[in-house]
Amino acid sequence: MNFDFSDDDKMVQDQINRFLRDNCGFDEFRSVLEGDATYSDSVWRGLSEMGVQGTAIPSAYGGVEAGYLSLCLAARELGAHLAPVPFSSSIYLAAEAIQRTGSEVQKEEWLPKLASGQVIGTLAVTETVQEQVPEDITTTFAKGKLNGIKLVVPHGLMADVAVVLARTSDGLSLVLAPLSDVMRKSIDTVDPTMGSATITFKDAPAELLGESHDGWSAMSAVYNRAAVLFAFEQLGGAERALDMAVGYAKERFAFGRPIGSFQALKHMMADMYVALKLAESNCYYAAWALQNDADELALAAATARVSATQAFQLCSRDNIQVHGGMGFTWEYDCHLYYRRSNYLALVLGGLTTWEDKLVSALPDAA
Repeated sequence: MNFDFSDDDKMVQDQINRFLRDNCGFDEFRSVLEGDATYSDSVWRGLSEMGVQGTAIPSAYGGVEAGYLSLCLAARELGAHLAPVPFSSSIYLAAEAIQRTGSEVQKEEWLPKLASGQVIGTLAVTETVQEQVPEDITTTFAKGKLNGIKLVVPHGLMADVAVVLARTSDGLSLVLAPLSDVMRKSIDTVDPTMGSATITFKDAPAELLGESHDGWSAMSAVYNRAAVLFAFEQLGGAERALDMAVGYAKERFAFGRPIGSFQALKHMMADMYVALKLAESNCYYAAWALQNDADELALAAATARVSATQAFQLCSRDNIQVHGGMGFTWEYDCHLYYRRSNYLALVLGGLTTWEDKLVSALPDAA
């Protein structure tokens, strides 16, 4: 049995890697982190020209229809290069919600725009700083108007449209809302390149996404699918952080020998490697489950999400430790991975939330 990705999928990954290597270095990340731009327009346009946004969107709606395996590998490269673009919110969340839940008219209107990068989307759910539960949702949708406040919306600063979880007469539903006339407030987070915002809807025009239905279940299904893709981003970031640590440990000498030869650092980097490989194995299984919409998707997604979160946080943290005092400085690049690792650990709910999901998805003992 072949548990690896196909040659075609790897070719797509290599093309994305080469583009990001040439156009999305640390200087590009810092230009967004330290500047006024909310994301890198040049990188976003370059990815659009390559068709990366449309990787898993059907060709009938303007996508490439290369499948979720290719999208997983694209996510890995985006994570490895810390691409400061609204890819995850637009594609993993908004496009996925519209593709799975929207009416045919809504798919025909919005998916081609998302696939081309013409429009940026997001998913607005959170209303409290605690673990989200259905009872917390107070945003309302009635008579074509949306009212409420959503907190820490990823890429909410630059998004053109949002899929919003709101309360309707039938319970919770997903609602599609253009964001041209809403109030947005920038939120300071550990990774400012993610463009997080609080969005206030006040009689904002909107429409039901598909039919009125159980929006909480629909949102949870989108989260499970997105968790796999975020896990691949975390996997890519963890791998690059480990590479940085190993590279520095080989080049930095102390007491006449490379610091990588010291037992404490060897053990530290060995732990990083083990965590990375465990996450990689779980991510590969989750990619198969996502591609095939398997019954095991909820379990596989939670497993990948937990292990990838742990791996990225460990590798980004210990990468700083390997670099010593230099690793803690603003001028050095270690903290860029640490920032992204901590943001991604929370974007779909924290580690405890996904550990609970993992336990709940485990099959009952015989």
